[in-house]
Amino acid sequence: MTVSELNPQDYFEYYELYLSAVPKNIDLIQAYREQGEEIVAFFKNIPNKSWYHSYAAGKWTLAEVVQHIIDTERIFIHRCFRIARGEQANISGFDQDVYVPPSRANEKSQEALINEYAITRAYSISILESLTEADFHKKGTASQRPLTAGAAAFIVLGHEIWHNNIIKERYLT
Repeated sequence: MTVSELNPQDYFEYYELYLSAVPKNIDLIQAYREQGEEIVAFFKNIPNKSWYHSYAAGKWTLAEVVQHIIDTERIFIHRCFRIARGEQANISGFDQDVYVPPSRANEKSQEALINEYAITRAYSISILESLTEADFHKKGTASQRPLTAGAAAFIVLGHEIWHNNIIKERYLT
């Protein structure tokens, strides 16, 4: 599946912000593999001293941003899986700001966060590989809005691209 196969009815319009960042004709699973490898290499090259500061008062540290990327992937892959399996009940939303303090991201080492990311990405790939093309087109509801399994999976990729651009622009300058 490619992001160009998605229709506007497959997701809430807010997610266009992320979906528009994903290359249109890249295969979903190939994108997960390639992006995962690129991000691990990128994270490994960030100096350790950069991980625990924020670019402005009240903003997350880089470690917290990375934890947010991990947590969001977990949530959206879970949504993808549930929808692909035919779940018709609304899947509740989440408040990203509530997740940050109990994550204790600033207490984790750079290596621990990178490992957590890599394990999460490997798990996501295993879920995606278990699904059929038809599964990706199944539609459910998340946060009271329509969502297909495929859109949920592609949102993860775009969300990561969006945050990595912020990391480059605001944390590493």
